[in-house]
Amino acid sequence: MESDVSTRMNSWSYERLERASPLDPVPMGKEVLIRIRSLQKSFGLRHILRGIDLDIYLGETLVIIGVSGSGKTTLMRHLMGMLIPDAGTIFVDNVDIGHAGTAAMAAWRKRLGVVFQGNALLTSLTVLENVGLPLVEVDHRPIDEIRHRVIDALHKVNLPAEEILELKPGDLSGGMCKRVSIARAIIQKVDVLLYDEPTTGLDPVTVTVIDNLIRDLQRKMEVTSVVITHDIRDVWTIADRVAFLFHGRLVAIGNEKEMKANPHPALQQILSGSLVGPLNYDQ
Repeated sequence: MESDVSTRMNSWSYERLERASPLDPVPMGKEVLIRIRSLQKSFGLRHILRGIDLDIYLGETLVIIGVSGSGKTTLMRHLMGMLIPDAGTIFVDNVDIGHAGTAAMAAWRKRLGVVFQGNALLTSLTVLENVGLPLVEVDHRPIDEIRHRVIDALHKVNLPAEEILELKPGDLSGGMCKRVSIARAIIQKVDVLLYDEPTTGLDPVTVTVIDNLIRDLQRKMEVTSVVITHDIRDVWTIADRVAFLFHGRLVAIGNEKEMKANPHPALQQILSGSLVGPLNYDQ
């Protein structure tokens, strides 16, 4: 494998390595929910995103892979509306959320559930208070309704709701904290879920539990899911399609069969975990 990657790399110019993958036509029966075109973002002299073109289909789970520092989180923050593009557009339902006004951005964020890498649970609050926080701060719902909806959300992520409602994050395992953070992300009945490195720091068994939960929620809630990760082990468990981010561009996009057959040396290196290949120059 390493000799194959080395041979392939030597035959690829830098221009070819960094060339963005062309967008495929939208397949029959698929609908584009999020349409990203020519997205660019720099921080000082660091050009992080260098022209992202991507269609995210309604109801799919798209996994975005790449090494640490490749721009995955920067792309996610644009989808969340936390960053304004230097150039390019992100259209959802004919609204460019990259340059949307306050009302349009608030409407988009109500459709989003976000699962952060570090869970972002408030250690001083109980599980009930953490999961119910969006219903308090954003929707201003009554306490009885909040409690009922929190219990329902915890059950959806396979947690014993009544047993843990009054516990705090420090009383829970890492896997339980992750599922609590997912429960908070779905509490507002969202139709898009964004996961930022959802299995980082978890043991292999818990990784499988979270991967299965991501897939299960996609099917049962009919949500569109975008997952960013650098952990390749379980990508194929959850992904309908995978997009590979390399040097600020998406250089490969496809399903499992297509990605494994794609000859791009950096893609094959990250899939195989080889020490030989163009990714070494990024470390």
